[in-house]
Amino acid sequence: MRGVVFDGKEVRVVDDLEVREPGPGEVLVGVRAAGLCHSDLAVVDGTIPFPAPVVLGHEGAGVVEAVGPGVTHVAAGDHVALSTLANCGACADCDRGRPTMCRKAIGRPGRPFSRAGNPLFQFASNSSFAERTVVKAVQAVRIPEDIPLTSAALMGCGVLTGVGAVLNRAKVAHGETVVVIGTGGIGLNVIQGARIAGAGTIVAVDTNPAKEDPALRFGATHFLTSTDEVREVLPTGADHVFECVGHTGLVRTAIDLLDRHGQAILLGMTAPAAEASFPPAAMFLDKSILGCRYGSSRPQKDIALYAELYRSGRLLLDELVTATYPVEEFARAAEDAEQGKVARGVLTF
Repeated sequence: MRGVVFDGKEVRVVDDLEVREPGPGEVLVGVRAAGLCHSDLAVVDGTIPFPAPVVLGHEGAGVVEAVGPGVTHVAAGDHVALSTLANCGACADCDRGRPTMCRKAIGRPGRPFSRAGNPLFQFASNSSFAERTVVKAVQAVRIPEDIPLTSAALMGCGVLTGVGAVLNRAKVAHGETVVVIGTGGIGLNVIQGARIAGAGTIVAVDTNPAKEDPALRFGATHFLTSTDEVREVLPTGADHVFECVGHTGLVRTAIDLLDRHGQAILLGMTAPAAEASFPPAAMFLDKSILGCRYGSSRPQKDIALYAELYRSGRLLLDELVTATYPVEEFARAAEDAEQGKVARGVLTF
């Protein structure tokens, strides 16, 4: 079968991948669509350290082909969106409703794939850049069949992370003010999450002026090309500032733009050893800096909610899909993503 493999030096689309059958508590999914997220590219450029060789991809949707013993919530033929949270469901964090903190779901890659008898790692317990993948049952979330799979794929990462950061982590309240720095796939979902939450003012900031139309479409009330202009819109600062770029200087900027009792939410992925600085005195007015893993999400609950929000017209998914590419055109999709030409490019099988 076809798939996108990174061998530690280069990325190739191969056609001789194999994947094992699902075991107890596992699901075999025929992937139909997979969003290309910058996290996949961050594995290739080394920003996210990950063992190789690895099958890339972590944002996908498809159709269940088989289930292992003990799986009852999905069956062959069901449409599913895939999450990256291979959480155990039994530890203290899972029991408290914090599956993103499950230690068994962090940094423990399996190897269900092989080529010529040699095992390959699975990225983010998912590897959606393959025609078929095996995931833990908890990662397969059943969705209505009337949701296009090219759109549904994006719920597994970009939507869970962006919208979830607003609703689950920051808990933006009706009428509050929000600044979103960076309006790529994650930023656009933060914007629409803020709109869904009822934020009063939503300021989108991106150096690329071409990002204005999509930002406004997703719910921004203002669009700026520089953070220097934010205070003209919000003279006292913002209740919430989301940094969606992964630039250490912008972490400082996010903190500087906070109003009293404001909070900066860090979503952009920096290099593991990168450091950011800020004056601690700035925090004494009850300001906060929040990390956020995967939108602090509970995928089985949240994806079902987002599916209904989509069907009611409140959550935009189709509009996120700027372009689709057959998997063989991965290189072109990656180039378009790196050049900021797409909100989300989606690979299809």
